[in-house]
Amino acid sequence: MTPVSASAGPSGRVSGLVGGLTAILGAEAVITDPVRLRTYESDGLTYHRATPGVVVLPETAEQVAAVVRLCTRTGTPFVARGSGTGLSGGALPRADGVLIVTSRMRRIIEIDIGNRLSVVEPGVTNLAISEAARPYGYYYAPDPSSRQVCSIGGNVAENSGGAHCLKYGFTVNHVLAIEMVAPDGEIVELDAMDPGYDLLGAFIGSEGTLGIATKITVRLSRLPETVTTLLAAFVSVEAGGRAVSAIIGAGIVPAAIEMMDALAIEAAEAAVHCEYPAGAGAVLIVELDGPGAEVAHQFAEVERICRESGATELRVADDVAEREAIWRGRRSAFAAVGRISPAYLVQDGVVPRTALPEVLAGIERLSRRYGIRVANVFHAGDGNLHPLVLFDDAEEGAGERAERVSGEILDLCLEHGGSITGEHGVGVDKSRHMTKMFSPEDLDTMQLVRCAFDPANLSNPGKIFPTPRLCGEVPGVRKGVHPLVASGEAELF
Repeated sequence: MTPVSASAGPSGRVSGLVGGLTAILGAEAVITDPVRLRTYESDGLTYHRATPGVVVLPETAEQVAAVVRLCTRTGTPFVARGSGTGLSGGALPRADGVLIVTSRMRRIIEIDIGNRLSVVEPGVTNLAISEAARPYGYYYAPDPSSRQVCSIGGNVAENSGGAHCLKYGFTVNHVLAIEMVAPDGEIVELDAMDPGYDLLGAFIGSEGTLGIATKITVRLSRLPETVTTLLAAFVSVEAGGRAVSAIIGAGIVPAAIEMMDALAIEAAEAAVHCEYPAGAGAVLIVELDGPGAEVAHQFAEVERICRESGATELRVADDVAEREAIWRGRRSAFAAVGRISPAYLVQDGVVPRTALPEVLAGIERLSRRYGIRVANVFHAGDGNLHPLVLFDDAEEGAGERAERVSGEILDLCLEHGGSITGEHGVGVDKSRHMTKMFSPEDLDTMQLVRCAFDPANLSNPGKIFPTPRLCGEVPGVRKGVHPLVASGEAELF
């Protein structure tokens, strides 16, 4: 597969929209300059690029709705983008469309401690929610590694997780309500307490294909009484994997349990000088939180298990600064590989925890076969792998070999009962692998849901599905007719 690319500058139908977009937003919030447009040509997965036809920077839900209505009237595709930290090409723009960037919508509207919630706009960063709630003794639990810069709107689109999702769950477990602009430009409220179909759950993780979030109500969690973080070094990933299985097998559910292999450690050292144990084949980070007595008991068990599993060194964080020092290397891992490789692809496969040793051994075999290095970083507790496939994009054929390795890693995950994505989404990068998990009937059913929200197929088209269909091409749906109307059911909105 070759990376998506496109020429710069508005043309055709898109150029005809510039006047209308300027009337809605003002000239300063409409970007048409080819050089400035290049800023938005990819998300964090830079292998896939496409220059948008035009970029707009709305500041209110009403402006987003007005832009979407203009796109709908003219049949113009539109794509929502937050901070651009996604890793599946989910926010890849269209040369024939409008890129709606929500980065200026960054108000924290409310912190309601009585009801343990916060209401925010989609451009608010993940970490900013926790920082705003921390003085009251609360925080927002999902924590992607890019939490300092990734936006909550993007977290909702991809159903992001993070290191602490093992204990606390993903974005979907912490969102109570969403205000969204539907693909017809109507502003709609979705609430977890709404009767009937779980439309809120359907929207979260839909990667912008069902509309654009403009206000999000999130659940706040109480700061734990005690947090203890341990770093254990092992001679190999296999030894660390045995420790992970033993910890979970002992009935302990850590807040987080993360692992990095030797190549990922090398990259992190080069980037942030995290000073992990020299010569380690793998490091395991285990974080426990909760009541003090419980954490103390669990920590003693974790320490014992790590030693019995062959840990060569153990470090314990005694304060916040030391805890952040331990986490610094792990959180930098994706960006850090830029220090040891000109280019890379990051994958996001999932396997049962017990299959980790076999799958990692399989990745090593692929690495040797194709002459492509792979650095492994993963949420060890729930089997969510993030292999970083390293290559030199200046070398002829290297990108294609990296793509093959990346795809075969996902095949390995599926062979062992796993999935092609855990938290990064499908986007354009993994859409071709969807047929390996789902039958044609499954995919048609999924697209029926999309058609219920977006019968014109304008909201982030070309993502998720390997063979995207117009609604008129999905069995049982007449062209241009809302599928619920076609079936005699009431309209969704």
